[in-house]
Amino acid sequence: MDSGTLSGIITALSMAAFIGIVIWAYSKRRKKDFDQAAQLPLDAERRDAEKGRNGQ
Repeated sequence: MDSGTLSGIITALSMAAFIGIVIWAYSKRRKKDFDQAAQLPLDAERRDAEKGRNGQ
């Protein structure tokens, strides 16, 4: 096996891994988890604002 064949195999495996990650990230089953994660910074700001307002 020469370096060109090895390079082609590594490229194909890398592309397959990338496509797998993209499919995983954009699957409908993950939407709820990502929506919750997207709200975390906003929830932290709300908690901080409530602590400041309540004098704690």
